[in-house]
Amino acid sequence: MVATFWALVPAIIAIALALITKQVYFSLFLGILAGALFFTGFDVIAALTTIWDIMAHAVSSNMNIVIFLVILGMIVALIQKSGASKAYANWAVKKISSKKGALGVTGLLGILIFVDDYFNCLTVGTVMRPITDKFKVSRARLAYGIDATAAPVCILAPISSWAAAVSSSLPEGSNIDGFSLFLQTIPFNFYALLTIAIVFLAIAFNFNFPHMQRIEDSDPDISIASQTSEDIKIKEDNNAHVFDLVIPVLFLIAICIFFMLFTGGIFDGKNVVEAFANANASLALVLGGFFTVIFTFILYIPRKIVTFVEFNDALVEGFKAMVSAILILTFAWTLSGVSGEGYLEAGQFVGNVLSDSSFAIGLIPALFYAIALGLSFATGTSWGTFALLIPIVVTVFGGEASSLLVISVAAVLAGAVNGDHISPISDTTILSSAGAGSDHIAHVETQLPYSMLAAIPAIIGFLIAGLTQNGWIGLVSAVAIMLAAFFILRARFNKQRALA
Repeated sequence: MVATFWALVPAIIAIALALITKQVYFSLFLGILAGALFFTGFDVIAALTTIWDIMAHAVSSNMNIVIFLVILGMIVALIQKSGASKAYANWAVKKISSKKGALGVTGLLGILIFVDDYFNCLTVGTVMRPITDKFKVSRARLAYGIDATAAPVCILAPISSWAAAVSSSLPEGSNIDGFSLFLQTIPFNFYALLTIAIVFLAIAFNFNFPHMQRIEDSDPDISIASQTSEDIKIKEDNNAHVFDLVIPVLFLIAICIFFMLFTGGIFDGKNVVEAFANANASLALVLGGFFTVIFTFILYIPRKIVTFVEFNDALVEGFKAMVSAILILTFAWTLSGVSGEGYLEAGQFVGNVLSDSSFAIGLIPALFYAIALGLSFATGTSWGTFALLIPIVVTVFGGEASSLLVISVAAVLAGAVNGDHISPISDTTILSSAGAGSDHIAHVETQLPYSMLAAIPAIIGFLIAGLTQNGWIGLVSAVAIMLAAFFILRARFNKQRALA
C-alpha cells in the first residue's frame, strides 16, 4: 500500500468523517489508525507502535509551535483577565461604528501581519474578537476573515516565512534563483489574490453565502458559544486602559520580527531579505512570546492591573485554553506523518503519477494547480506540497527559466494555498478556528463556498494563462470571472432573502 492510491485514503477517511460526524478528534484518530494499519499490514500492535512513534516525532519537531501556542494563550489570558480586552472593546466601539467596520479592520490587520501565518491567525483573533463580539459578528465569520488573510497574504509577501519555504524548494543544481522566482510568481498567484479581494468585496457589499448567513442571523449566544477562553474571569474594577492591550500586542509583533531577523543572521552581515529567508520562524515566535510575557508582567504588576496571584492563574488558564488546538494539531501532524515520507509515501505516489503522464504543455499550469490543491487538502500542508511539486515543475521545464515555468510554479503555490485554506486538518485552518474561538467544523463548512468562488476562476485563469503562455491574460480572465460570479450570486441570494 506504500506509494499507491491507498496512501491518500487515511486523509480522505479523516476529512470525510469530520464533515459527517462533526467530531474532529475522533475522525483524525481513525484516519491515523487506518494509515498505520495500511503501513503495517493490519498488525494492530505494530500499528499502534507506529502511531506513537510518528506522534512523538511530529510533536518534537514542532515543539516550538506548541510552546508558542501555550505562550500566546497565556498572553491572551493575561490581557483578558486584566480587563484590557473590555477596555479596548469599549474604546473601539466608539471608533468603529458598524459591523462592516469591524470586519474591515479585521481584514486590514490580517494583511498587515504578513510575516507568518501562525502568528497572523492567533494575533488577529486575539485583537479583533472583543470588537467583533460587540457587533454580533459570529465566530465562524471572524474565523473566515482570519483564515482568508493568513496563508493567502503570507504567500504574496516577499518578507515572510513562506517566501523562505518556497525559495528553498528548488532542486539542487538548478540554475534558477529561488527568491527571484518567488517574486515573479506573486502577480500570478490567482487564488491568493482573488481570495483577498473576495474578503473585502464580501464586507463592502454585505455578502454572505447562505450557510454563513444562517449563522450570522442566529442567536448571538449560539454563534459565539465556542469561545476558547470562557473560563477566564475578567476583572471589572481595575485601572486597565486600551494601551494595556495594544502595547503588549505591538511589542509581540515587534519582538517576533526582531528575533526572525536575529535568527536569520541580520547581525552576521545578511541584509533584511536574506535574514527573513534564513530565519528560524518558530524559534523567533517562542522567543518573542516569552519576552512578551515578561514585558506584560512589568507592565501590569507595578500598576496593580492584576495581582501576582492573578498573573499566575492567567498562565494556567491560558495553557488550558490552547489544549484543544494543540490536540487537533498533534493529530493533524501525525496524520500527515503516516501518509508521508518513510511511511505510506503519498508524495511519491503523486510524483509517480505525474512522471508517468504526458499532457499538452499549455495544460500544465491548470494541472499542477489541481494536483497541488488535492495534495495540500489531503495532507493539510502547503509547505510539503511546495517541496514535492516545485522540483517536478522545474524538471518538466528542463531547469530553465521561462514564462510558463513561472506560471506553473505560481499554480503550484496557488493550489497549495487553496488546499491549505479549506482542509480541516491544515494548521492554519485549525489556528484560525482557535484564534476566532469558533467551532472548527463550522469554520471549515462556512468558508468552503468563499474558497470555491476564488478557486474556480483561478483554475480557469491558469488554463488560459497556460494556453496563451501569458500570465497577465490569465489574471485578467480570473478576476473578470470572479467578479461576474460574485455579483450574480449576490443578486441571487438577495432575491432569495427578500422572498423568504
